[in-house]
Amino acid sequence: MNTATVDVSEIRNLSRPPDGEGSVQVQQDPRLKIGTARVFAVYGKGGIGKSTTSSNLSVAFSKLGKRVLQIGCDPKHDSTFTLTKKLVPTVIDSLEAVDFHSEELRMEDFVYEGYNGVMCVEAGGPPAGTGCGGYVVGQTVKLLKEHHLLDDTDVVIFDVLGDVVCGGFAAPLQHAERALIVAANDFDSIFAMNRIVQAISAKAKNYKVRLGGVIANRSAGTDQIDKFAERVGLNRLAHFPDLDEIRKSRLKKATLFEMDKTPEIDLVLKEYMMLAQSLWNGTDPIAPNSLKDREIFDLLGFD
Repeated sequence: MNTATVDVSEIRNLSRPPDGEGSVQVQQDPRLKIGTARVFAVYGKGGIGKSTTSSNLSVAFSKLGKRVLQIGCDPKHDSTFTLTKKLVPTVIDSLEAVDFHSEELRMEDFVYEGYNGVMCVEAGGPPAGTGCGGYVVGQTVKLLKEHHLLDDTDVVIFDVLGDVVCGGFAAPLQHAERALIVAANDFDSIFAMNRIVQAISAKAKNYKVRLGGVIANRSAGTDQIDKFAERVGLNRLAHFPDLDEIRKSRLKKATLFEMDKTPEIDLVLKEYMMLAQSLWNGTDPIAPNSLKDREIFDLLGFD
């Protein structure tokens, strides 16, 4: 007779409804709700400019008079680099410093004020191969709730690691109202976007998150993005060109709003302000139908 002890929490987990068909994604504590803020989760292929896009979008919201919190969800903890002008300690770093006794942390131990009043948090990530990003996101939201930082926040932006769509890094979707995808006008970005659409569709079955649309970035044109978007039922929200000034802003530890004004930069800033205003006004929820891998190759002209 097997006398092994069964963990009661495991039984409870087994009794929960599935988080999307066939899902084994991380379950967050349902009591950890962010509150009344508009919450956006930004995804996209690694290196596509999500942090640059997120940071400038945060500033654009702040220019509209909104109280903004940006949460970086990447072990590199460089999401808020251009806002704070430094690599700030992560939530995991701060928790480790107090032997994970969260009650000993002060707000200033993990929250930093950035350009134009944008509040910045770097969730960080677990050591490689040892944990789940979902735990990090959950602990970050828990700390923010305990310190009442979310009470007076209008906009929260989660800047999420690369194109990883595992349960852990999909965890911000359990808090977000809208998910945004940053993509370039190339095959690899669109392939990653298709996978992200699948992840968002899975989360939308049990959570309020819906896809808001795609932000074209680092691209002279948008023909491939538009072709994919039309096929699956996706909206393009904004287009940011491939400009040296945008790359230079990161080297200068600055947002685009702090750069010397040129006609090109002015156009980009107007696009960010338009994007922030349209997101604040509210975008219609969309439910695109993702493609099979072979269909993407066929659609974009690969043999």
